Parts: sequence; C-alpha cells; structure tokens
Amino acid sequence: MSFLRVLLAILFPPLSVIDCGCGSVIIVFLLTLCGWVPGVIGALVILNKNC
Repeated sequence: MSFLRVLLAILFPPLSVIDCGCGSVIIVFLLTLCGWVPGVIGALVILNKNC
C-alpha cells in the first residue's frame, strides 16, 4: 500500500480501489454516500488486503 494510494483513499475513497474490481468500488462508493469516514475506512481495509 503506497503513500499515494493512502492519500487517494483519504481524499476520494472510491477512486483508490478502482483497480480492485467493480464490487469493491461499489461497496466503497455506497459507504462514502453514508458518510466520508466509513468510505475511508472501507477503502483502507480493501487496500490492506492486497487486492
């Protein structure tokens, strides 16, 4: 997980997981719609799994 990906996950979570698959993007997008913090946490969890 690079610094740029973490920064992108903080600023715009769905964009940071774009190469992890369509399902990940949809999940993070829905979490971001619920609130910014859940979207960031979801993106960081998905990025931590080495997608």
